[in-house]
Amino acid sequence: MIQNKLLHHPKRRKTATTISAAADQMKTKGLSDIITSLILFDDQEKHEFDELHEEKLQFEQNHTKKRRAMADFYSDLHSSHEDSNQIEAARHRKAKAATISAAALACAAAEQQQHDASTEKATAPGPQRRLWVKNRSKDWWDQCSSPDFPDSEFKKAFRMGKKTFDLICSELSSVVAKENTMLRDAVPVRQRVAVCIWRLATGEPLRLVSKKFGLGISTCHKLVLEVCSAIRNVLMPKYLRWPEESDLVKMKHEFESISAIPNVVGAMYTTHIPIIAPKISVAAYFNRRHTERNQKTSYSITVQGVVDHRGVFSDVCIGYPGSMADDQVLEKSTLFQRANAGFYQGSWIMGGAGYPLTDWVLAPYTQQNLTWTQHAFNEKIGEVSGVARGAFARLKGRWGCLQKRTEVKLQDLPVVLGACCVLHNICEMRGESLDPELEFELVDDEMVPEIGIRSAAAMKARDAIAHNLLHHNHAGTSFLS
Repeated sequence: MIQNKLLHHPKRRKTATTISAAADQMKTKGLSDIITSLILFDDQEKHEFDELHEEKLQFEQNHTKKRRAMADFYSDLHSSHEDSNQIEAARHRKAKAATISAAALACAAAEQQQHDASTEKATAPGPQRRLWVKNRSKDWWDQCSSPDFPDSEFKKAFRMGKKTFDLICSELSSVVAKENTMLRDAVPVRQRVAVCIWRLATGEPLRLVSKKFGLGISTCHKLVLEVCSAIRNVLMPKYLRWPEESDLVKMKHEFESISAIPNVVGAMYTTHIPIIAPKISVAAYFNRRHTERNQKTSYSITVQGVVDHRGVFSDVCIGYPGSMADDQVLEKSTLFQRANAGFYQGSWIMGGAGYPLTDWVLAPYTQQNLTWTQHAFNEKIGEVSGVARGAFARLKGRWGCLQKRTEVKLQDLPVVLGACCVLHNICEMRGESLDPELEFELVDDEMVPEIGIRSAAAMKARDAIAHNLLHHNHAGTSFLS
């Protein structure tokens, strides 16, 4: 009520109006200030955005300039390298051309000098060598190859006489001969064969072979392998082969005169060749029996051979690991495969206690408490086996490389061993006796096979042969002592 009165009072109404107007004015001014502030903020934000955009454009322009500068730099660098390579290649070509020119001039000068010397009939002390060839003395070989060199001394060095050596050289000449070149003269055929045979005969290291023959070590190694390969390819088909039918008849007669056992065409034996421990399959080549006997770790490969009554090899099987027993090597051989095909039907090959009794292999009795008949048979078969043992003893005595661990790689060893067997046959056929100083004691352990009898028919045939030996007075009497 009082409030209404105050509002209706004139002065009071004027004052209220003034206050209301002032309030409206203040509201209007505050809103204007806010709008002004917002406009200022918007202008400032727009200004900052423009500045940021300008900086971005400037950065992109600078980046583009730098990238172009780097591309130009790398392009200039690549061009510089190409120019350098071209300059270097041109320099090498010039140097090479100069070297070739100098070599050609040197060769021309040497040829002119040789021509002048021959024109003047000047006597030269020996073959002219190039300056770049190392001068090695070959006085020893020149002395051995001289016609005046005693045959006995030649045989002591090469395990054969001069005539046998010349025969081998003539047989191999077409295969091992090389032609001279502009750079050096080829090693003569006789010297090539001599390097190989002397190496096989002595088993000396290649450095000593090099000194003896005045050749490089690598050259000697290459010559040994080349000549051994030639012996295998040229001489083995001629001097190491299974006999013809006419020769087999004579061979049976010779063996029967030794043992009184009919139809024997060969004696078989297996020996071991010591080797350095191979890098692969070491356990396969480990020779337990030799290791136990020598108290030294031994590795070996096997050589199985069949010989005739003279001790000449008619079949060889080379290269199986030394851990294999004799019967295992036999079953892996070509000899066994031919036998299964009936190649030796009606004939016997004598073997020791390490071989099984089969339809074609005649092996001794190995059980305990042998009868007199069995003793008699074993004695006779031992005489035939002795022919094979003697042949292998002469093989190792003649070729000293078989007595000790060789430097030859395992993959090349069968070729070398095959060459030794062929050369052994040539010496035996030509009556080349072995110096008593070179006799070798053969030591090989024979392991009785787990299955010693492979054929019931062969067992009956062996019993019949043993019976005939004793009751026809062909058996010896050493088993009685």
